[in-house]
Amino acid sequence: MFQVYSWATPNGHKVHIMLEECGFPYEVHPIHIGEGDQFKPEFLKISPNNKIPAIIDEDGPGGAPYAMMESGAILIYLAKKAGRFLPSEADDPRGYYTVLQWLMFQMGHVGPMLGQAHHFRAYAPEKIPYAVDRYTNEAGRLYGVINKRLGESAYLGGPEYTIADIATFPWLRSYERQGQKLEDYPHLKKWFEEIAARPAVERGVKTLADRRRSGGISEKEREVMFGAAQYAKR
Repeated sequence: MFQVYSWATPNGHKVHIMLEECGFPYEVHPIHIGEGDQFKPEFLKISPNNKIPAIIDEDGPGGAPYAMMESGAILIYLAKKAGRFLPSEADDPRGYYTVLQWLMFQMGHVGPMLGQAHHFRAYAPEKIPYAVDRYTNEAGRLYGVINKRLGESAYLGGPEYTIADIATFPWLRSYERQGQKLEDYPHLKKWFEEIAARPAVERGVKTLADRRRSGGISEKEREVMFGAAQYAKR
């Protein structure tokens, strides 16, 4: 059994989808990032960087519980535990490292840059044209990289669906908020629609979705997530 500490965000949904794809049993513990649950001492013991998602594998290495933070690391861990969605390093080293490259592309570029696009287009208290243009344009550039890759390969990591796709898909669900149109990226659009229709993905993105408040964020939530609370020493 996995204990999952998460929220309905792209990074949270990566792990929700992966658990559903693998068929692992799990219990979800909501970490309401707008209310500051991520700063509670009990969560910081699991995720010292105060970020979701985090997990505890009750049957971790050696049979003892094992806590993990960082969504990319969690995906690798779950893939190796399941023996799915990541080629074997021993049997297919090229495939293994190709998937890891595209997973790191998501972790190092897609997530951070699209996150900034979300922030300056939707969450920043004032619209800064330079920032909006910079991150909207960078989002478009990254969409172009993905579209080109998917014109050459069925999936990001190669011919099979892997954790590289699972990691990237949730971030692209908010394409309109990032100033993008799927029609501008036909290979990406085809891939996106195929993945969105997977039953495990449909279940994964529903996880905790009903707990999020619609209509943007409140001033209190803005302060908790982006203000002094985020930078307080703990």
